[in-house]
Amino acid sequence: MNDISRKTGRMATINPFGKDIIKVETELCGKTLSLEVGRVGFRTSGSVIVRYGETVVLGTAMVKPQSVQGMDYFPLSIDYEEKFYASGKISGSRFIKREGRPSDEAILIGRLIDRPIRPLFPKGYRQEIQGVATVLSMDPTFRPDMVAMIAVSAALSLTGTPFDGPVAGLRIGIDNGKFVAFPSHKTLEEGELDLVVAGTKDAIMMVEAGAREVSEDQIAEALEFAHDAMQPAIALQQELVKKVGVESIEYELVKPNEEIQTKVDKWVEGKLGEALRAPYPERNELVADLRKAFHEAFELEHGDTYEDLKPEYDEAFTMALHKDVRKGIVEEGIRPDGRKLTEVRPLSSEISLLPRAHGSSIFTRGMTQALNITTLAPLSYAQMLDTMERNDVEKRFMHHYNAPGYTVGEVRRLGSPGRREIGHSALAERALLPVIPSEAEFPYTIRTVTEIMSQNGSTSMAATCSSCLSLMDAGVPLKAPVSGIAMGLMLDGDKTYIMSDIADAEDFAGDMDFKVAGTKNGITALQMDMKVHGLPVATLKEALIQGKEGREIILNHMITTIAEPKGELSPYAPRVETITINPDKIREVIGKGGEVIQKITAETGAEIDIKEDGTVMIASPDGASIAAAKQWIATIVEEPEVGKIYHDVPVVSVMDFGAFVQILPGKDGLVHVSEMSEERVNKPSDVVKEGDKVTVKLVAIDDRGRLQLSMKAAARELNK
Repeated sequence: MNDISRKTGRMATINPFGKDIIKVETELCGKTLSLEVGRVGFRTSGSVIVRYGETVVLGTAMVKPQSVQGMDYFPLSIDYEEKFYASGKISGSRFIKREGRPSDEAILIGRLIDRPIRPLFPKGYRQEIQGVATVLSMDPTFRPDMVAMIAVSAALSLTGTPFDGPVAGLRIGIDNGKFVAFPSHKTLEEGELDLVVAGTKDAIMMVEAGAREVSEDQIAEALEFAHDAMQPAIALQQELVKKVGVESIEYELVKPNEEIQTKVDKWVEGKLGEALRAPYPERNELVADLRKAFHEAFELEHGDTYEDLKPEYDEAFTMALHKDVRKGIVEEGIRPDGRKLTEVRPLSSEISLLPRAHGSSIFTRGMTQALNITTLAPLSYAQMLDTMERNDVEKRFMHHYNAPGYTVGEVRRLGSPGRREIGHSALAERALLPVIPSEAEFPYTIRTVTEIMSQNGSTSMAATCSSCLSLMDAGVPLKAPVSGIAMGLMLDGDKTYIMSDIADAEDFAGDMDFKVAGTKNGITALQMDMKVHGLPVATLKEALIQGKEGREIILNHMITTIAEPKGELSPYAPRVETITINPDKIREVIGKGGEVIQKITAETGAEIDIKEDGTVMIASPDGASIAAAKQWIATIVEEPEVGKIYHDVPVVSVMDFGAFVQILPGKDGLVHVSEMSEERVNKPSDVVKEGDKVTVKLVAIDDRGRLQLSMKAAARELNK
């Protein structure tokens, strides 16, 4: 059976009546940060109220007292709870007012908090832990997610778990050329950088960034700035732990049976290394055959008892594979598939493979393959975001990612996307967003969907590359093509080994997973996760520079498939034309209860979007449909023009003194009896009747806005 080792941790005892409130505070980036224990959460394993400005976050942690038996991973879950009341809002949904399932944004923030915390628990720890950050009050001038990270870290520091923290995180932007922490929404939207950095006292644990083609050197400077700036938050958590007076408790670590591991290492000796070095998928087949032979050998040795021992032997075999991968890289500089450390797997790509799609592509790197489909639609199809932080914000560019079980050779139930899929969707979307044209340049809603066909490392970066190709195939005028690569790192003492374009085996055996995307001019997205207890900025900068070289290799391949966006859209994509009208005329185009615009849409087949500034977008795959809708709208908003002749306009009523004629929708004018003919007219009804079509000239508009028309003047001018 697995070995069990006992070690000590910490635990705080909090007065159940909340009388012994302990509070510590410090200054962090220009505002007071305070941590308070003992006011709420009496039955939690750890509970902290964190205040920063007007933002208040409750961080709680719960720990099951015993290890979960038969589990081969650490059962940690981190959740981020958005509460609309925190920003003084009620959900904008017409039907649902209670907070429901977490938004994609909340899921991404939960992942953001989880990633620097998870590696700080020892390997083999199996007690189930739940950390929850609940935003109770939100200062709208900055995002509350980094305050939430501090809250969860502080709560975990009081639980008694072997958490090797605390950690803190900062979001960094650039304002007037300078790095700023807790940047405003405006700074993030208009600036060059949106960077999140999390770390401990000594090292950086996690990095995530969106950028507008920022250089590797500038990213490295921002990492150093952030790590220095977060130190007061880390020191404050340490002070809180000391003041609470946390006591040590026992915990268990589940480790592989050393006797079994020794037997397995001896059995695989000579069967790994060179014997398994082969390109994928051949290497996977060799490993599968070796694993099968391995189990058959030990089943002969143990007989009927092997079924109970098989999971431990299988885990030991996997551990031997990981050690072999590390050994080959550290001692020989050779990777499992025989590549050098900087070598990228074979690349291939194609576009326009789906005839009815507006844009499509396949991007293949080694055994990792991504199919992407781009769809264009009018701006009315933009997604409306309704979260605690944002309300009635339109999102016109969306990337979605799907990876069913068959992509890893498994039978898996289909369902809604999980946290991993949502995270990969967001990373590729973030990588491409800086090069998406503005609404004025390209008035379309854009949805691009990556369907992963096969997985063997870095599908999020394959999604980025395939999405870029598909968007260009669709004719979306990207500012520049974007490529992405996943980097890995292994530590051996003081020496680091950085690998470009890592596959699964290197990811599982490595110490860092690092994804970077960008154009030839700079980085657009970045995500770093450590499996060790952090890395210094110098090492991360080295990985960034090597990643740039790998991105260029992939980008050079992509532009051989399509070098720039197509000049024309797919014949199946809607065409969008824009006209501008007087905003005061919008009501006339829409009509009472929308009757006018609905009639235009029904009769022309075009879709019409109208913005408050008078911008009208008319969409249809058929040019004639657009032209008809444009003409209809132009007629509605046209202003009467003195001296203009109006042909074949209807007579709407006949009076004793003349006839009223409608020259434009809602615009009637009088043709006096004296202006009907060059000859004398006794009765207007002798010349026209209601419903007749006549030609008139607008001769004047009086000071009361009344239109004076003349059939006589129109005939005179036309007969010249």
